[in-house]
Amino acid sequence: MPNLEHPAYPSATLLHLESLVPCRESQVSMLLSIFGERQQFSFPSIFIYGHTSSGKTYVMQTLLNTLQLPHVFVNCVEYFTSRLLLEEILIQLQSCSSETEQTSHVPCDTFNDFVRLFKHAVASQELQDQTLYIVLDRAEQLREMEANILPAFLRLQELTDRNVTVVLLSEIVWELCRPNTGCFEPFTLYFPDYSIGHLQKILSQNHPPEYSADFYAAYINILLGVFYMVCRDLKELQHLAALNFAKYCEPVVRGEANERDTRKLWKNIEPHLKKAMQTVYLREISSSQWERLQRDNGEPGQLKGLSAHTHVELPYYSKFLLIAAYLASYNPVRTDKRFFLKHHGKIRKTNFMKKHEKTSNHLLGPKPFPLDRLLAILYSIVDKRVAPTANIFSQITSLVTLQLLSMVGHNDQLDGPRYKCTVSLDFIRAIAR
Repeated sequence: MPNLEHPAYPSATLLHLESLVPCRESQVSMLLSIFGERQQFSFPSIFIYGHTSSGKTYVMQTLLNTLQLPHVFVNCVEYFTSRLLLEEILIQLQSCSSETEQTSHVPCDTFNDFVRLFKHAVASQELQDQTLYIVLDRAEQLREMEANILPAFLRLQELTDRNVTVVLLSEIVWELCRPNTGCFEPFTLYFPDYSIGHLQKILSQNHPPEYSADFYAAYINILLGVFYMVCRDLKELQHLAALNFAKYCEPVVRGEANERDTRKLWKNIEPHLKKAMQTVYLREISSSQWERLQRDNGEPGQLKGLSAHTHVELPYYSKFLLIAAYLASYNPVRTDKRFFLKHHGKIRKTNFMKKHEKTSNHLLGPKPFPLDRLLAILYSIVDKRVAPTANIFSQITSLVTLQLLSMVGHNDQLDGPRYKCTVSLDFIRAIAR
């Protein structure tokens, strides 16, 4: 039984629309109810919000294109000034109407000009007989424009006296977009994040024709089991699924396993998925580089340019500061004398070890350290004498800005600032090398 029903549209069209927007049937059904029939006046403005990659833009474009509703679709990041935005809407309006003659470019400097030109653009019978939809993607960018732009778009139906609905798509809630001067309240609609079941259903639809749907669904299940806790972005998961599927199929291609040997397939793909987790969201290498790495069974560090973190370039003393910060974070204070003094005196051997020191310091995480301890370790590991100049202190601030160090507490502490080193052992090894 179809989930989408509306008397104004054919059932076959709605069935096709439902197949194009899996796991978003309730939101599409709500939008259809708000839109009503083609010739009816719809709600003046609709605000749709949700996290990135929750289907807002895709659902809106698919809905308008499938039902062949006249619409204008503009990205507010691309058209970042009010003049560019208003002129782009008018240009797209001219292409919507077959009766309107293609005129030369008309400048539109103010919203008053836009209202006048908008009325002229929708004067054709074709656009007057049905609702026109203006969709503004990344609508939170409207806050950076003139103060009257957002309130005017919310009341565009009233200002133009035309059958028009403005749809705002945003990644933030309406309370953060609402102007301080007050405005017409739009109808708000929330797009929740996809659940793991939704992601499984959507990703499984893209299975290659040479493999069965069950085989690809099992692969997606493994992929989500590894990445779901760290990545919920549908686009990123689609990229990872396409990138690593060839490695998953290797035992089947070589004849070492069949499609039902999930355990053997998992053992083959597990180390490669762990490597892929190191670069989730970062896009540090191209897809061709990653596929070449998988074919050669190499380590991620073997490819030049794979990790921006292991190839980071820092000033000379910043590298020593970072090494000193790592030593201060992971070594107890009582070991400084033994490690960093040449004539530290006699060290009494003892088998006594505190209970918490039996655990590796790397498992316990970095400990905070004061600034004077950081500088003391720096002076001991640098060969030549380093004066505590403003240059050294500015480099410490730069490391905090780069999030290689983190400041613990507040700047106004009387006993001086305290820091933590936030980088890994592999990073420090690469810097020290």
